[in-house]
Amino acid sequence: MKIAFIGLGNMGGPMALNLHKAGHTLSAFDLSADACKKFGAEGLPIAKSAAETVAGAEVVISMLPASAHVEGLFLGGAGKPGLLDSIQAGTLVIDSSTIAAATSRKVAEAAAAKGVAMIDAPVSGGTGGAIAGTLTFMVGGETADLERARPVLEKMGANIFHAGAAGAGQTAKICNNMLLGILMIGTSEALALGVANGLDPKVLSEIMRRSSGGNWALEKYNPMPGVMETSPASKNYAGGFGTDLMLKDLGLAQENASAVRASTPLGGLARSLYAAHSLAGHGALDFSSVLKLVQKAG
Repeated sequence: MKIAFIGLGNMGGPMALNLHKAGHTLSAFDLSADACKKFGAEGLPIAKSAAETVAGAEVVISMLPASAHVEGLFLGGAGKPGLLDSIQAGTLVIDSSTIAAATSRKVAEAAAAKGVAMIDAPVSGGTGGAIAGTLTFMVGGETADLERARPVLEKMGANIFHAGAAGAGQTAKICNNMLLGILMIGTSEALALGVANGLDPKVLSEIMRRSSGGNWALEKYNPMPGVMETSPASKNYAGGFGTDLMLKDLGLAQENASAVRASTPLGGLARSLYAAHSLAGHGALDFSSVLKLVQKAG
């Protein structure tokens, strides 16, 4: 299958590589020259522009940072044409960015008007899942379009869920990430409290992991440096999922909660804490670095 992949960041790059390794004919692009150079060196065919990337593509996949980027890419603005003007009718678009559900619906409607099918398919699983091809996809859109996408998604992920109509995948994702943000703060507080009392963080982590406090952060993504070799915490919080990206997702959750009048007090508090952590200069660090916010000085 001929696939265009736009967005070669920490998540998108490994996802594109997995499709390339699976034998698909790929054309990739990112505005970052460094990202293009990095993944080009790993064998990924790099195009000169987004428009060149989608030429003749059967499937177009985008993995971008925020709503504005997705809307700008596909719909254009400020006198610049959108990519939908370059995508031929009958093409399937898979947007794996995490953005507002309303934006997904807006772009999907514009795509449909041009005869282009589109699904929103944000992911969970972190950079490790992207590299291993074990991501979870949360899909919003028509069942028939998901089935067209399934053979492609299966090369990048291990779990595929159909959440509902257009935008539903985004809603599921922000619910998941709101919970993740809350859990990471709670896990960090518990570990910081134990360490402040002289406990070994490795021992405490194992106790909680096997007890009623067990959660994904303790299983896969421990925020305490030195406890889990594979976690960003043990790599100076480099790579992984940035604090500012978590802050963005928590903001999306609060905007959605306000729109539907849902009560999310812990989600709101988590957003405030991540905002404070970002303002302290940690926005580029992995989100598990929120431990620094609650850790005893010295």
